[in-house]
Amino acid sequence: MTDTVAPEANTQNGAQADGLTPLPANMQVLAQFIRDFSFENPRAPQSLRMDVRPEVDMGVEMNAKGRPDGLFEVDLKLSVKATNPEGPVFNIELVYGGLFQLANVPQNMVEPTLLVECPRYLFPFARRIIADVTADGGFFPPFMVEPIDFGTLYMSQKAAGSIGETAGQA
Repeated sequence: MTDTVAPEANTQNGAQADGLTPLPANMQVLAQFIRDFSFENPRAPQSLRMDVRPEVDMGVEMNAKGRPDGLFEVDLKLSVKATNPEGPVFNIELVYGGLFQLANVPQNMVEPTLLVECPRYLFPFARRIIADVTADGGFFPPFMVEPIDFGTLYMSQKAAGSIGETAGQA
C-alpha cells in the first residue's frame, strides 16, 4: 500500500507544489458601482404617447485599467438614444464599473479577461438599471438592452486597432 499526499498549492508562482499543474485562473468581483449616469426625457409627457416604435441608437464601450494595488477597474459604458419622427424620445448614458481581482491568469489572457469576461459579468446589472429608469421615466414596456457578445466585440475592436495594450498593466 502506498500513501499519497496531495500537493500543496504554491500561490507565489501560480503552480502546484509539483511545479507542473497550474492553479486555475480566478476572477473575483470586489465591488460594483455606477460611475456616471444620465437619463433625459426632454419631451415628457408628449414622448410617452408614441404611435410608432422609436428608432434606437446604441453604443457600447469597455475600458479597463490596472491600479497600483494590483486590482483592476473595469467600466462598461452603454449609451442609448431613442428618437421618433417628432424628435428625441429619451437619452441614456450609463458607465457601470467594477473592481476586480485576477489570480493565476496568464499574462496573454489578462486583457481578454478584463475586456470580455468582466463586462460580461457587469452587463446584467447595467441592463437592469436601464430597464428600471425607462420604466420609471414612464415608458412601457421598459427598454431592454439586447444581450451583447463581448467576445465578438472585443475581437472586432482588437482587429480595428481600437484597443490598446495598456489594459492589463498596473
